[in-house]
Amino acid sequence: MTTLYDILRRPIITEKSTYQSSKLNQFAFEVAPKATKAQIKEAVETLFDVDVVRVNVMNVPAKRGLRGRGRRRVVRRPAYKKALVTLPEGQMIDVFEGVN
Repeated sequence: MTTLYDILRRPIITEKSTYQSSKLNQFAFEVAPKATKAQIKEAVETLFDVDVVRVNVMNVPAKRGLRGRGRRRVVRRPAYKKALVTLPEGQMIDVFEGVN
């Protein structure tokens, strides 16, 4: 990971993350597997010009399913690392705002 753009991969926009961004001021990102909390905080503060209060990190396991006659396990969705970034009251990230 050499740049800040390698740490943050993409924003995670789901129904739950939309609620968290509007009511709780928390924003979810998919991050690089080896990214630390300090690196994630620095990347968000630099790229989006906001202050970060807290960073929570979780490893989301792969989704597996049963396929075929022999009941083989097949990976349907790969594992990834997710960061939940909390901002102070009054600050927003433009990616998560709706259409005006």
